[in-house]
Amino acid sequence: MKVFFGVLVHLLAAANKTHWLWCGAVLLVLLLLAVLHHRWKDTPGKLRLWRLLCLLPLLICALHEWVCVGRDLLTLPWFIPMYLIAVLALVPVPFAKRKTGYRIAAVLTGSLSVLCGLVFFTISPNRFNHMRESYTESFHSMVQDLDRTYVLKEWKEVDFAALEAKYMPAVEQAEHAQNPTAFYEIVLLFCYELHDAHISVAGGMGAGTVASDIIPKAHEYGLAMIGLDSGEVIAVCTTEAVQRLGISDGTVITEWNGKPVQQAAEEDVADRGFPVKANADRVAAIYLSGTGGDTVEVSFLDAAGTEQTVTLRDLGQRHTQNEALALFRHRPQTTTDEERQAYRAQNFSAYMLDGKCGYLRLQEMTYSDSLVSLQHVRAELTGAQPEVQAMFREKLLDLQAQGMEYLVIDLRNNTGGFDEIGRGLCELLTDQDWYAQGLGIRKNGTCRSTADFIIRGTGEFAGLPVVALTNFRCCSAGDAAALYLSRLPNVTLAGITDPCGIDQGIGGGSMLSGGTVQVSYPFELVLNEVQEPNIDTRADRVSRNPVEVRIPFDREAAMRMFSGKEDYELQWAVRFLEEE
Repeated sequence: MKVFFGVLVHLLAAANKTHWLWCGAVLLVLLLLAVLHHRWKDTPGKLRLWRLLCLLPLLICALHEWVCVGRDLLTLPWFIPMYLIAVLALVPVPFAKRKTGYRIAAVLTGSLSVLCGLVFFTISPNRFNHMRESYTESFHSMVQDLDRTYVLKEWKEVDFAALEAKYMPAVEQAEHAQNPTAFYEIVLLFCYELHDAHISVAGGMGAGTVASDIIPKAHEYGLAMIGLDSGEVIAVCTTEAVQRLGISDGTVITEWNGKPVQQAAEEDVADRGFPVKANADRVAAIYLSGTGGDTVEVSFLDAAGTEQTVTLRDLGQRHTQNEALALFRHRPQTTTDEERQAYRAQNFSAYMLDGKCGYLRLQEMTYSDSLVSLQHVRAELTGAQPEVQAMFREKLLDLQAQGMEYLVIDLRNNTGGFDEIGRGLCELLTDQDWYAQGLGIRKNGTCRSTADFIIRGTGEFAGLPVVALTNFRCCSAGDAAALYLSRLPNVTLAGITDPCGIDQGIGGGSMLSGGTVQVSYPFELVLNEVQEPNIDTRADRVSRNPVEVRIPFDREAAMRMFSGKEDYELQWAVRFLEEE
């Protein structure tokens, strides 16, 4: 019960109090209607007026939808409990003259309305509609929304006033030109500066229809590049046109457009909002390979070790950069719904890699395709996750029956979801109890937990040697699972890069002018045992959830990954378990 009430306090603290007033008005009208019916039930003329007044809750909800929702269809589902109360207000109308029928209808309406109201008060979203405002007005309103409700404002030491002053002149120019694409790109750059991958910017109506040069266009020069542990940068994914000029996979690139390649990566690659700077640095060379103009000067070392310089031309449709990113992440490029569904179907798959090594894949921490399930609600309110444990126990027992002596848990590219899934897996892999995380409230810039979740070890697989693979695209609940697994003595968290560096509860949002841009951000606190935001980086962008063992990345590893299309990290994990 302590967890239950703590979660309620957390939800109520995070809820948008403005929407409470709207819902309160609907409930108050419902109460007044009940009083009026008691007084007017024997007067036909007043009873007809009463029936008309029963439409008032619907009118209030229609006004709320117009003011607070508009065309923001992603926000609409959050308000269904309140809108349902307005519909329930019509249930007693046909029974207005029937004593028994009205009583039954009134009790049913009142009970369900109170239930819907309680649900709405706990889920009332921090989502704000500024669609009727201009670019400059809605941008200012968005900044104010973030300043009030973004849960990591103090943790990341964000000066929203300074950021607004930095970008407002560009917003004014976009407004003068009525360029929705430029407006979208300015908002995107603004949000990148917060270095929080939970903050997303979506283009809406009109965005993308007018050209903009605020974010430089990526070019296709027929190669990508990747940095090695040694500091060298080599070419990968090279095309025949580039190979004819002397650059092939593995060729050391020394300069890009007249600058040393490392300097060019630091100065010319735009900030993309990576929370962990070391992760951004690792992939900077890939992004550098798309920067330049119609041509770019590239210097490299030929087979004899002599530096040569060639001019590469923009080939048009970009593909090598995307190919390199997909290979480095070891995530296939999915362009159709069928491909995406086939990829998602591999979540929680388990099989043997060889006679001794088992494999468990965690691509996302979800129960099903639904956003919320009954299992999640129960786990959120009680901390228990029996279905999760049962699922993982069955998979691990099956692998054990096939001869498993050690295990690889693949968290790479995990898109997150529900934290209790990672906790449920950890409980099977440890015989200890320890603090996982807390749901908290933020007040006057400080944080405190109201509901604490404990990992309670069963010890069933506590002696199983495990490598958990992660990367810079392991996010949110996947990030949390990586952290919890790394604390277990029988588990080694490994990767070329660290996990993404985010773990707060999402749900906040601002819809900007005309629906051109929607910004989503975290507004629910997830805390660690010392009452600090769990995992998320501070202003220094140093990982607070680093890998325990850094997988070496040299020229041979790059060739196996990019030229051989091998899963180098997985092969390394199996060898590590064999040797350790």
